[in-house]
Amino acid sequence: MDDERVWAFEESLWTGDALNYQEKIDDECLMVLPAPPFVMGGSEAIEAVTHTPRWATADLTERRVSRPQEGLIVVAYHAKAERDGETYQAHCTSTYRRLSHEEWRVVQHQQTPPLALAG
Repeated sequence: MDDERVWAFEESLWTGDALNYQEKIDDECLMVLPAPPFVMGGSEAIEAVTHTPRWATADLTERRVSRPQEGLIVVAYHAKAERDGETYQAHCTSTYRRLSHEEWRVVQHQQTPPLALAG
């Protein structure tokens, strides 16, 4: 998957509908999100995000792509997402594995919102 498709895939996880999300998240996916229960796996992660309102827009910047081996893609980026007057920002990572030609699934995702600096 070329970089342009990688970023379209990742953005669709923020703005796409629940079916899009369910089709792209692997049953073995592990996620760390900034809300309880914080660490989720597999169907628990799919279920949690399926019922979360989708973002109207997602601006993904500071983009990095790594391909440590055939069939594995790791991305890191800053996300700024908006919906209904709400704005959310986080630094994120996702890892995809290829199941077959042109079939990719997310096996890892984490979000780290801005951290308050200790004074």
